[in-house]
Amino acid sequence: MNLQHHVDLQPFNTFGLPARARHFIELTDPQELPALCRLPEFQRDTVLWLGGGSNILLMEDYPGLVVKMANKGIREIKRGNGSAYIEAQAGEVWHDFVLHTINMGLSGLENLSLIPGTVGASPVQNIGAYGVEVKDVIESVRCFDLDTQQFVELDNAACRFSYRESLFKEAGKGRYVIVSVVFALKTEFTPNIRYGDLAAVLAEICGSRSPEVIDVSRAVCTIRSSKLPDPKVLGNTGSFFKNPVVSSEHAAKLAEQYPNMPAYPQADGSVKLAAGWLIDQCGLKGHTIGGAAVHDKQALVLVNKNHASAEDVRQLALHVRQTVSDTFGVTLHTEPVWLPETRAL
Repeated sequence: MNLQHHVDLQPFNTFGLPARARHFIELTDPQELPALCRLPEFQRDTVLWLGGGSNILLMEDYPGLVVKMANKGIREIKRGNGSAYIEAQAGEVWHDFVLHTINMGLSGLENLSLIPGTVGASPVQNIGAYGVEVKDVIESVRCFDLDTQQFVELDNAACRFSYRESLFKEAGKGRYVIVSVVFALKTEFTPNIRYGDLAAVLAEICGSRSPEVIDVSRAVCTIRSSKLPDPKVLGNTGSFFKNPVVSSEHAAKLAEQYPNMPAYPQADGSVKLAAGWLIDQCGLKGHTIGGAAVHDKQALVLVNKNHASAEDVRQLALHVRQTVSDTFGVTLHTEPVWLPETRAL
């Protein structure tokens, strides 16, 4: 392990906020985790386990140890009953892994193409897009348990997945270090193209022929690229706000006033609304505070337009949330993790 000090974290967070880590380690071998935990710089309550940095907001310098998970590797474990079980190490780039499985002739991840971040981060907030959540294809998650100092395998049920939530964000936060994930993928392809513009874009790509799994991935990439800025060009964390879930009664009242409002009934009788649509209806596309802005093509995304400070981002997020609340009576909650959490909205 190469322990470094006073390391610039700007290259390691996709929003590009300026911050430094007091201590920093890039971990390529999970077997070194027990030794890492014995370092004097390691403090369990303050260590930051970092993946692709695509879901964090560094509001100030990080006063403790940052561990960048950089372990790589993909292997097939077994096949049977129409499924292939693929293990990917936590440090694998998510989109590269998706393309790897597609090249293997497997399906299940194509709707999650072009999501930034790493494999290890994908279960934490149960990433999802275009009608698919990663919980739908996760078989198990291998972790290092900081309580017992042992490696453990958690099956899908043990991960307690829900919408953008998991054990790793709730009861198990600060306990489990994800080192690899096993995915149960399909050997036969059945397209899931019911969500948004996916079917229309796919039809443009395929014409009269039947779509293949790579076609769905390309359609997703086309849509995402048209709406979401490349974080290498314009800093961002992807979707900044979660889609809010409201009661059916509240949704019905809003629908009377806004008949074109997108609404998605849930199994429990509640209704999920589109946060981007709500923000757009408030006329906030392109709205700027300091160097931070609401993206002019996708209102769900906040961007680092001109050397934004952490306070610029915070004030813009507060303004968006307050405006949506005043207009629709709906409270938006943010997706990225605020560090420190005391600075969160």
